[in-house]
Amino acid sequence: MVIEFLAGWRKANPVPMHNAFELVKARPLLECLEIHYTPKHGSWLNIAGIELNVLTKQCLGHRILDIGTLRSEAKVGENRRNAVQRGINWQFTTDDARIKLKHLYPES
Repeated sequence: MVIEFLAGWRKANPVPMHNAFELVKARPLLECLEIHYTPKHGSWLNIAGIELNVLTKQCLGHRILDIGTLRSEAKVGENRRNAVQRGINWQFTTDDARIKLKHLYPES
């Protein structure tokens, strides 16, 4: 589980699972999770979001039974993506932005 930093929160807390489940049921669920907190700032979060989207489309389109299978399938997807060495071009002109984001600009 990746928990994104939200303004005003020091750390997201999975304890509210007690609100949804009895403690006896919540504890085993929490023990199954690997929780990763993201830092406050950084454009890397956008890149991570893109990569997670690619991973989901490439190898997570079906139910995965255990963490070992998940790690194995994620590694295959990671190796495939790294072999292509596709980058992200963050720089573009205002004119390019108007083309890419045309749906956000009013018609003139």
